[in-house]
Amino acid sequence: MANALIVIDVQNDFCPGGALAVPEGDQIVPRINALMQDFDTVVLTQDWHPAGHSSFASSHDGKSPYEMIDMPYGPQVLWPDHCVQGSAGSDLHADLDVTRANVIIRKGTNPAIDSYSAFFENDQKTPTGLEGYLKTLGVTEITMVGLATDFCVQFSALDAARLGFQVTVREGLCRAIDLDGSLKAAKNAMDAAGISRI
Repeated sequence: MANALIVIDVQNDFCPGGALAVPEGDQIVPRINALMQDFDTVVLTQDWHPAGHSSFASSHDGKSPYEMIDMPYGPQVLWPDHCVQGSAGSDLHADLDVTRANVIIRKGTNPAIDSYSAFFENDQKTPTGLEGYLKTLGVTEITMVGLATDFCVQFSALDAARLGFQVTVREGLCRAIDLDGSLKAAKNAMDAAGISRI
């Protein structure tokens, strides 16, 4: 059974000093690099928003970061501008071993739809292509690490489980934003989906 490691959004804007910093986000990098050696297939994901993305609070008059709005595809958290295409903040962390990556999946590129998951945009319909890539390689088991546990890692893990992959989330190699109890909710959702958390 082929096993893939998916490294979610280890980018400058999600690390300390970044526009949407996840506490201790940079501290997981050395151990992720070490873990890469155990996998034949390594996938990196990269949040890659066009400027003025609809998920940015700055795109909505009178709205502040972390407010909720309703989008055509459902509820959406409004974020600080982050991971704008080609910016230093969108770059993968300098210490991340990108030489081990077989492929980099860029997500959030549609200006009208956010994309937490490595598999689908937030409309839950538009695919990134990752499912087909993994299935072509015969991958059946996925291990996930990265940022942030309660958003992009969780949504990626839930979609992977829904698509029939056996999923493990290495919590020690993830960090969370924990917005209004989002970490506890994410753990409950992953448990309910049969995802292993170690």
